[in-house]
Amino acid sequence: MDGLDDVIGKHITSGALPGAVALVAQGDRYEVAAAGVAHAGSTVPMTPDSIFRLASLTKIATAAAVMMLVDDEKVGLHDPVALWLPELAHPMVVRTPFSPIDDVVPAHRPITVFDLLSSQAGYGFASDFTLPAMQALFPVQLDGREPQRFLPADEWLAALARVPMLCQPGTAWLYDVCSMLQGILVNRVSGQSLPDFLEERLFAPLGMRDTGFVAPAATRDRFTSYYRVTDTGLELADAPDGQWATPSPQPMGNGGLVGTAGDWLRFCRLLLADGVTADGRRLLSDKAVRLMTTDHTTPHTREFADLFLEGQGWGFGGSVDIAPLQPWNIPGRYGWVGGTGTAAHLTPATGAIGILLTQVGQHSPVPDPWMVDFWRYTAEFAA
Repeated sequence: MDGLDDVIGKHITSGALPGAVALVAQGDRYEVAAAGVAHAGSTVPMTPDSIFRLASLTKIATAAAVMMLVDDEKVGLHDPVALWLPELAHPMVVRTPFSPIDDVVPAHRPITVFDLLSSQAGYGFASDFTLPAMQALFPVQLDGREPQRFLPADEWLAALARVPMLCQPGTAWLYDVCSMLQGILVNRVSGQSLPDFLEERLFAPLGMRDTGFVAPAATRDRFTSYYRVTDTGLELADAPDGQWATPSPQPMGNGGLVGTAGDWLRFCRLLLADGVTADGRRLLSDKAVRLMTTDHTTPHTREFADLFLEGQGWGFGGSVDIAPLQPWNIPGRYGWVGGTGTAAHLTPATGAIGILLTQVGQHSPVPDPWMVDFWRYTAEFAA
């Protein structure tokens, strides 16, 4: 098969991508490719330690933080979240997903920590964006690729609480919002900000030195630009001195992290090792990792938001492959994709890891051609 450089290189040569970093690993086998440039039109080369906006890969780290609190017995999976998020003590739900937002009923039971972790709390994005409850959600849950636009956590949560939930707790998987709520939960339970908690409990122990919610000036020479796709080509959406140059009003548990392929490899290896670091330090219990990487959905709970899933269910923070629709959809494969053009997955059955970081944002849930080519390569690599 073609090498990893060839797989991503053809999309750089075509002009679809300015550059990319791709990494595949399985046990002691390891291959990394860094090609193209960090900024379109520049001569700054992409390198293996280039820093990217990780976007929704953040969801996995946020879920790990919540599970650390579960391991610490500071929260229980079936505890009502209203103990720490009193704004959600009495949520209202539209009578049916198609009802107007003033046709509401009380939630039939409290929202639990498990509901948040499995993205089945009743808040989130469905496949049909025209639903009245979806339209009411959009002014609160903005585009996560613009973190500076978000309200501070307490104000954001108060605004969310005024929006009726689309579904009753535990009855439907919905995308995105529950990861924001998880980040606020970590803050309120631990008394630390989400960035400080993750740095102390996950990033520092793993040596993830370039992962955080801000791209500091000291590393900004390695921070790539980010682009959106337009009818006329790529358009700069965020420069290195843009939205990640300073802390955002709310550290976003759904998509606020920046980092490198090497850093994320360390995190993936932690999960493959059932929560134990290479030097033998346990950061997560093996039960916590199993819960994170196990599908908690059913065909019924997935039906309202199946636009976001293809042959996949959902664990905690990431998808879990359940149907072998493509060669890379190996049952149990866990990970997710980010709207800034990132993807990372690990496969417990084979020990394979695949990480692709680009600077070109996704404009639909349909994966871009370079992502499909990369996933195909990872399947061949691990075969």
